[in-house]
Amino acid sequence: MATYNNIIVAVDGSAEAEYAFNKAIEVAQRNEATLHLVNIIDTRSFAAIEAYDRSIAERAQSFAEEKLAEYKEVAAKAGVPAVQTLIEYGSPKTMITKEISKKTEADLIVCGATGLNAVERFLIGSVSESIVRSAKCDVLVVRTPVAE
Repeated sequence: MATYNNIIVAVDGSAEAEYAFNKAIEVAQRNEATLHLVNIIDTRSFAAIEAYDRSIAERAQSFAEEKLAEYKEVAAKAGVPAVQTLIEYGSPKTMITKEISKKTEADLIVCGATGLNAVERFLIGSVSESIVRSAKCDVLVVRTPVAE
């Protein structure tokens, strides 16, 4: 049976990311793997606003740091042997599969199924869909909350 050593889970505070995070904890525990908690600050979404408000990037950074610290504590309490956190700036679609998976030597990426409607999917495509298409390692797309 194959085991995973380095698991990436991207967290952004959404319910879908929360489901993925909980599943990633289970997989990391079973495999005694390192869990890499990643938050990607999507620079495209605030590039226009930032011209007016310089503090946007700083607020995004401190929000990401707080969130990751909370997630790290939960994972550690759950008995995950090693938890790393990483904040990156850019496009989540490309950063996760191209740069972060190489940097962390990931053999599994866990992501939440995003709740896009048909039009949004057609126009922009979901992050999870992009990860599935371009990842060089296994991908687990989590659709449901982990049963308590």
